[in-house]
Amino acid sequence: MRVPTLTLLYIILAILFSVVIAYFQYFFKVKNTPKNHILLFSLRAISIFLLLLLFINPKVKLQKTENIKPKLSVLVDNSLSTTFFKEKDRVLELVRRFKGSNKLNDKFDVNFFEFGKDIDLTSADSLQFNDSHTNINKAIKSVNSLFKDEIAPMILISDGNQTIGEDYEYINSKQPIYPIVIGGTVKYDDIKISQLNVNKYSYLNNKFPVEAFVYYDGDKEISPTFTIYKSGKKVFTKKIELSKEKKSVTILTNLLSDKEGIDYYSASISQLPNEKNTRNNTKSFSVEVIDEQSKVLILSSILHPDLGAFKNAIESNKQRKVTIAQINSFKGDLEEYQFVIFYQPTFYFKSFLEKRTANFLIVTGTKTDWNFINSLNLGIRKSYINQSENYNASYNPNYLTFIQENIGFNSFPPLKDKFGAVDAEGNQTLLFQKLQNITTNEPLLATIEKGERKYGMLLGEGIWKWRASSYIKESSFEVFDEFVNNLVQFLSSNEQRKRLDVKIENLYLANEPITISALYLDSNFKFDNRASIQISLINNETKEEKVIPFSLINNSYQVKIEGLSPGEYNYHITVEGQPIQKKGKFKVADFQIEEQFSYANTKKLASIANSSEGKMYYPNQQDEFIQDLIKNDAYVTIQKSIEKEEDLIHWKWILFLVISLLTIEWFLRKYLGKI
Repeated sequence: MRVPTLTLLYIILAILFSVVIAYFQYFFKVKNTPKNHILLFSLRAISIFLLLLLFINPKVKLQKTENIKPKLSVLVDNSLSTTFFKEKDRVLELVRRFKGSNKLNDKFDVNFFEFGKDIDLTSADSLQFNDSHTNINKAIKSVNSLFKDEIAPMILISDGNQTIGEDYEYINSKQPIYPIVIGGTVKYDDIKISQLNVNKYSYLNNKFPVEAFVYYDGDKEISPTFTIYKSGKKVFTKKIELSKEKKSVTILTNLLSDKEGIDYYSASISQLPNEKNTRNNTKSFSVEVIDEQSKVLILSSILHPDLGAFKNAIESNKQRKVTIAQINSFKGDLEEYQFVIFYQPTFYFKSFLEKRTANFLIVTGTKTDWNFINSLNLGIRKSYINQSENYNASYNPNYLTFIQENIGFNSFPPLKDKFGAVDAEGNQTLLFQKLQNITTNEPLLATIEKGERKYGMLLGEGIWKWRASSYIKESSFEVFDEFVNNLVQFLSSNEQRKRLDVKIENLYLANEPITISALYLDSNFKFDNRASIQISLINNETKEEKVIPFSLINNSYQVKIEGLSPGEYNYHITVEGQPIQKKGKFKVADFQIEEQFSYANTKKLASIANSSEGKMYYPNQQDEFIQDLIKNDAYVTIQKSIEKEEDLIHWKWILFLVISLLTIEWFLRKYLGKI
């Protein structure tokens, strides 16, 4: 403990000052000093000193030594594969042994985490081994980030089979990784459908392609049969040849779409005589057959990357075919197209925009003639100057025209348009303009409905950057393309606005939660948060019926369904007290990606152990592993000297004492007749 020299000097000066002030009051030029003046002098001197001490507020510096133990992170695979490999009890025993090892806990600060699709950075006390995905890469990166400045080796209890995320084999881990392998390590002959590529849509009386990749892990020569079934009936079969040298084969066929609606298929490869895992021999898929293809035109006066971004996004839905044309060379008929995008219109677009009164999207930018657009009476006008500005997007959660989730609009790169104030009326704004981190009430993306007219406006160029940004975030264009197709679907439809809009898929995988969203509007087409909506599900095979109510979440109704057994289901969504309903069907496929592996991936686990300077172990080597960790000199407790400043006085008690002393002095002076 050490008091700073300057503080000591202040305290000495405070003592001298207090004594001098009290002396001048009770002894200076006083000839006959009563004895009671000594007591009053003492009370006054102490009171003044304590008051000065409050202002000085002396602090002491304390030197403390802290022992910092190295961190040890135990990452436990909480996915379904643990149960599939029948390793649940063994994993729980491993966790119990790590928690109960006194020597290990004396040397390390042990932290337990569970992971599947995500990682729980709080504990591993709720292990259920029911997560439908495994992301080892994300788990390792999260722990590395959590203990980035500390000594923190990690134990990875897993079979090493990852189903989503970036490949973890070559991850650059800052901490040593010690995998403990669970699951089967003995390799059996196995054959599986590793990948199935098929379009979601097809056209009536057309053929659609199906591409299947079959992989064989074995040494013998085999001749299995690949078969595709539709509603239990065989529609395609082919015998293939595989061997130790020829491990894989690609099968390509074309199937006929002979009926409008949703068709469900299953592809399977015949199992081997000694095959242990047959769950990966079958995969299901669905195809929605439509009667005709809608045509979309993108009409532009300039060349821009946005044109390709729109085309690729819209054509991700095989229902749509996109044509890009330049305004000065287009001689077609707009009526041939169900939807038109007018990209950065100028006066040369006049005749086309006068003919097209609905089902279009206008995209503006730095080359747009806003005088021309202002003259069209579209409900959106702009007072602009010939200077460009960057506008970020701000998602409007109160947008009620159709269901569109926030796909990260706020983090997308800005769009560029001419600078100016936007005057809008009669529109529904999906995205507001955000200028210099300030969200305005001016639209960036809006849809307009005027009687039978329906169109949209996007006030900015550069949407190709949004598509690229979404790909970086999602590792896929699917999320962004779905957003564009939602917009196109609404604007191109001539149907009256629906009061009940439901978002539901045609095919789901078993053991995965099914989320269904519904948007319900009242008779004035305003969101109604008082509605009671429910969904009735009927299994077509067992006839078992489930009735589940929707919950109100923000500005939509949602229901999350879990535990549905594989099979086809008819659904019926109703609104209580209203003649509004939605019917359809979907299928739950008997497919679980965590059950597609026949043995643990020891190769990748050994690779990441070596690259991170760790070591791979097996469950029966747990005692050896614990001893190795305890004896490892790289993991030692560090003594850290910490200097802290603490208050030397408690101001509340000092203040109470000062008031008490001054009160006593006052009463004594009153008693002695000094006042």
